Amino acid sequence: MDGGPRMAEQRVSGSALLRFGVLGPVRAWRGQAPVPTGSPQQRALLAALLLREGRTATAAELIDALWGTEPPPRALAAVRTYASRLRKVLEPGVLVSESSGYAIRTLAPLDLVVAQELAAQAEKARGAGELGEARQALNRALALWDGEALAGVPGPYAEAQRVRLEEWRLQLLESRLDMDLEQGSHAEAVSELTALTAEHPLRERFRELLMLALYRSGRQAEALAVYADTRRLLAEELGVDPRPGLSDLQQRILRADPALAEPSSAAEQPPVVLVRPAQLPASVPDFTGRSAFVTELSDVLASASEAEGRVMAVSALAGIGGVGKTTLAVHVAHRARAAFPDGQLYVDLQGAGPRPAEPQTVLGSFLRALGTADSAVPESLEERAALYRSVLDGRRVLVLLDNAKDAAQVRPLLPGTEGCAALVTSRVRMVGLAGAHLVDLDVMSPEEALALFTKIVGAERVAAEKEAALDVVAACGFLPLAIRIAASRLAARRTWTTSVLAAKLADERRRLDELQAGDLAVKATFELGYGQLEPAQARAFRLLGLAYGPDLSLAAAAALLDLGPEDAEDLLESLVDTSLLESAAPGRYRFHDLVRLYARACAERDEHEPGERAAALSRLLDFYLATAARVYAIERPGDRTVEHLHPYDHEGLSFAGHQDALDWLYAEADCLLACVRQSVAQGSLRRAVDLLIVAKDLAESGANAHQFGAAATVVRDAAAEAGNALVEGRARTTLAQVHLNAGRFDEAEAEAERAVELAGAAGDPWIDCNAPSERGIVAAYRSRHAEAESYLQRTLTAYRADGNLPGEASALCNLSRVHLSMGRVDSAVELAESGVAVYRHLGLTVRLANGSYALGLALAESGRAEEAEARLSEALTIFRDSRQRLWEGMTLFRLAEVRLGERPAAAAALAEQSLSVLLHVGGDWRRAGVLTVLGKSLDALGETDRARACWTDALSVYDRLGSAEAASLRELLSPATPATTG
Repeated sequence: MDGGPRMAEQRVSGSALLRFGVLGPVRAWRGQAPVPTGSPQQRALLAALLLREGRTATAAELIDALWGTEPPPRALAAVRTYASRLRKVLEPGVLVSESSGYAIRTLAPLDLVVAQELAAQAEKARGAGELGEARQALNRALALWDGEALAGVPGPYAEAQRVRLEEWRLQLLESRLDMDLEQGSHAEAVSELTALTAEHPLRERFRELLMLALYRSGRQAEALAVYADTRRLLAEELGVDPRPGLSDLQQRILRADPALAEPSSAAEQPPVVLVRPAQLPASVPDFTGRSAFVTELSDVLASASEAEGRVMAVSALAGIGGVGKTTLAVHVAHRARAAFPDGQLYVDLQGAGPRPAEPQTVLGSFLRALGTADSAVPESLEERAALYRSVLDGRRVLVLLDNAKDAAQVRPLLPGTEGCAALVTSRVRMVGLAGAHLVDLDVMSPEEALALFTKIVGAERVAAEKEAALDVVAACGFLPLAIRIAASRLAARRTWTTSVLAAKLADERRRLDELQAGDLAVKATFELGYGQLEPAQARAFRLLGLAYGPDLSLAAAAALLDLGPEDAEDLLESLVDTSLLESAAPGRYRFHDLVRLYARACAERDEHEPGERAAALSRLLDFYLATAARVYAIERPGDRTVEHLHPYDHEGLSFAGHQDALDWLYAEADCLLACVRQSVAQGSLRRAVDLLIVAKDLAESGANAHQFGAAATVVRDAAAEAGNALVEGRARTTLAQVHLNAGRFDEAEAEAERAVELAGAAGDPWIDCNAPSERGIVAAYRSRHAEAESYLQRTLTAYRADGNLPGEASALCNLSRVHLSMGRVDSAVELAESGVAVYRHLGLTVRLANGSYALGLALAESGRAEEAEARLSEALTIFRDSRQRLWEGMTLFRLAEVRLGERPAAAAALAEQSLSVLLHVGGDWRRAGVLTVLGKSLDALGETDRARACWTDALSVYDRLGSAEAASLRELLSPATPATTG
């Protein structure tokens, strides 16, 4: 044993470890069960002993801790009594008497000790530049607090310790917030800092951090206003000026100091979640040759992390299809993984196909892979590219951009900072990439080609017929892809000799007239591989190549092939075995782009059954439509939209719950929207627009909204050209919803107006219900209340005629908001309550959140603030659970309005949270509304300069949009107007 004090074993047979806590009320637990700690004075004794961390406290020290300079006459007896009572509830040997005093011996560390250890870890990690790890440690330390430390404990010692621990907690908060800003999380930090400055108005460090966070969020006027408010407050309360650091920051903001625009030190981890992506495809085990290229490229990648200040390394491989660009790049990337410990990103840019990947979509995928939440992914290409570079700043990440179309596609995807590197493969030379290391990849040498063939087929078979093997690789044009496919066919057929394969290749060459190093060589080899497929395999190969999506799930492929999942999987895996198909991930399949083009050509040439190609794509569309309809029905039970869809033959997938359903929808977003576009080209307009309708949740997502809107536009234009009023009306109604979500009211009104005009010709109950609803909502946003009421009454009548209860409830809730705007508060409450009653009858859904939101607004206006807050909080929980970011942000905004009167600090924090959520969704008009409420909250807190800065920003938005709200903002900004009355 060591020489330290022996700690009591605090376990009796079958009992759990005894734990204590002081970062909150003084408490004890045995396992998870609370242990009573007695009266306040008894807890004061326990706290005094716990804070000595095992050291002995004398009786005199304990008396001083509990009563200070005025102890009661029998203080010593009281201490002994408290100690005796504690012994009875604690484990034997925990509270010990020694040296005329007492001590606590505990095995489990005190929560305060854990917090101290975590703070030390954070300091060490920060010193080493591991900011992500440091932030996590501090967050864990701060999470140990459960309210005020030593809450309710009397005595001068407890009071002194309370003050000390609170000051330490605030210092930890300052340190963590400082790191938040260093890692680029300024927008998220504003909300927390706003609440903290309201709670601790004289703490200048919080105000300094708030100024910096606002400045980096593009809110310079507010940042300067914080300084003005601080200077006035310090003068009024303390008679002093701001400290030099705060004044210096103000001057730097006035000068727009470039050093303020970026974090002061590089972020080691992304600002959200520590994620190290490992997306590289598997390297082929039989990689052969290319040694000079491997060395050259490896040297370039290694140089990326050797010297500080070096520009990011970019290598671009160019060559014909099938020359082995991807195989070489993947092999080199795997060799270089150790030099890029923060992760490796990979994407197939589909540059050789008819629809190359959009950089905007790729950036969304990369950001999510790096730990950025969907909600934090901006909408525009420029914003995504900027965030991508920020997330990668200070990290060492390798990016493999495979199959690029051109330099323009690649540029937004380059990291842009030293320490990172990019490998690009393309069929064209990337001369437009400034500073890129260009590599031209040719076919293999005969020796390399024979070595590759030998590795796949086996040395014994090749040695027996070396001349025939040389004939085979020559017939393949020494192209790696062609050699690999030919060798795989031979390896899979033990009864074949190499001479047999050579003869078959010779036949194919004569049939094609010539076989040269180039695409014809690949085609010839594909012909050989394709010709050896069983009929069922060949059919699957042809039909799978028809789909536009980047890949296919097993379920989607089974639907396209009209097979059961097990039979489809057997076929797909057999095609993987032949190297004609790739398995990108478990249950997902894709073609090499050359093979896809060849498969489509085979389908056009060999599908003799009339309509088989169209039938296969129709089955795929039916699968997506049926499954998306199931997702829609799970999210919106009772909604008759699913009954107004075009009939489909597939049953669709089943889901255990709504989270699984949403996971499927978001995972299939790219494939589903590609199917919409392809269906338009195939003339399946009705089912294409129906698929958009039931996949409308994608329009709420910042990551998918742009693609969704683009697909809806394609459907609208095709329907208008075809004179299909029903499809055009549905597409325009859908587009109106997309524009409303983005705050583009002019575009929304134009689409909704035309949809209403088409309703008569379409004769469609869905348009009759939804088009006037969108028209009414636009009118309500533009304060045309009578017009809004008229359209929404028309909507209510249509929903009732259709027997659509959720739709009826929706119309009632929208009417409630219109009545509220017209001053008819009682009817607004009644209408919203009627809508909520329907939603509750149907079950907890997203629509219930819409109803609770409307009811919360009406209750707030009627003066029932507590009930309003309860309903809005209920809505907030559902919106978050359903990933409805727009309405999450709007509900936070409405909660801020409710709390404005009594709790302006809480209102300001909620408004800042709303601004953070609405950063990439909702549009400027909604954000201006939030800024207005934030300004009122700050004004109520005495921060008048920052309040006016918020209102000025909001006014500029309203003036630009021509909104009626501009008049009320001018009143708030008028010196004669008491601003806090809003």
